[in-house]
Amino acid sequence: MTVLEITGALVSLLYLRLEYKANIWLWVVGVITPVIYIYLFFVSKFYADMGINIYYLFASAYGVYCWKKKGAGESIFRITRLPLRLVWKLFAIFSGLFALIAWILICFTDSPVPYGDALTTALSVVAMWMLAQKYAEQWLLWIVVNVVSAGLYLWRDLYPTGILFVIYAVVSAFGYLKWRKMAMGHADDAD
Repeated sequence: MTVLEITGALVSLLYLRLEYKANIWLWVVGVITPVIYIYLFFVSKFYADMGINIYYLFASAYGVYCWKKKGAGESIFRITRLPLRLVWKLFAIFSGLFALIAWILICFTDSPVPYGDALTTALSVVAMWMLAQKYAEQWLLWIVVNVVSAGLYLWRDLYPTGILFVIYAVVSAFGYLKWRKMAMGHADDAD
């Protein structure tokens, strides 16, 4: 499992680099990573994380669609700030997802961390949608997801994955700063 986990971590780093650069190829790479992690998380009993990786497969197709469709009508599909009117809607979606996932994990699985798994999964669903819409604040959700996930994975002895999520957390902080500047028009897309 270690070779597969290391492979997943390396492919995930490529994905993160492409996301940081706001490169549409992130969605193509985003199909490979979930396939690896669906298996790894099933074996490790992170059932909600396994489920979120199934969601990531479909979200990658949606992301390509959004970025190509919205980019076709403009010179560039620009990174923007999250409209305030969406904050409460997204919080309500997160809250409902969190409660539902936690309930499923508690009642129907042997998950050792139902609340942590539910938290990271519900936040990831919202963050992935925000990424597809190119909202800079998606990075803030990923910071929370990555910090909590790193702790959970290290606790379950998934060391390469835990280290990957520590790196994710650091890059997410820089990603937010970069995307925020891009949303304000102070940075270009190529670094």
